[in-house]
Amino acid sequence: MDQKFDTITSICVPLPIENVDTDQIIPARFLKATDKEGFGDNLFRDWRYDKEGRLVDDFVLNDPRYKDAVILVAGKNFGSGSSREHAAWAIAGYGFRVVISSFFADIHKQNELNNFVLPVQVTEDFLQELFQSIKADAKTTVTVDLPAQTVTNNATGRQQHFDINGYKKHCLMNGLDDIDFLVANRQQTEQWESASSVGR
Repeated sequence: MDQKFDTITSICVPLPIENVDTDQIIPARFLKATDKEGFGDNLFRDWRYDKEGRLVDDFVLNDPRYKDAVILVAGKNFGSGSSREHAAWAIAGYGFRVVISSFFADIHKQNELNNFVLPVQVTEDFLQELFQSIKADAKTTVTVDLPAQTVTNNATGRQQHFDINGYKKHCLMNGLDDIDFLVANRQQTEQWESASSVGR
């Protein structure tokens, strides 16, 4: 069971780059590991560090103004490329709870949901407004209300509704992964199986 998800208000890390693929999120050389530990340290590794392993000062994740952000605002077509789940591990491991974009690659979107990261898809004009608000003031906050399925730019008051699969919404709100869900519903499953076998 992971942390339950309800409503989050946070400053945001702005990444106004389109077509960010999974190799940029977590380079292939880090895929040998079989557990999720440490992946957050290598999120956007080749953008965060130079070849000598020194921090790149002008990369946004190294900007101290955004160090407490749990929302990543990214450009269109986020998570394209390979289907590696490690990319979602890195995003979750870094501490992001929400990624906002105008479009997500389908497999990556599912991988985020499976790792308790909420992908919020908004219109392109709403996304650009968020970038503008954050650029004007790094302290700009966004509120993501999962029960109501709304995202609000608190700098302008503008709000949008977002879609999410009902099953995944239930899992996020209750801190359940797929196995947790099956265990929690074991009794109902056994009753259904028992009732089904009677009619055979």
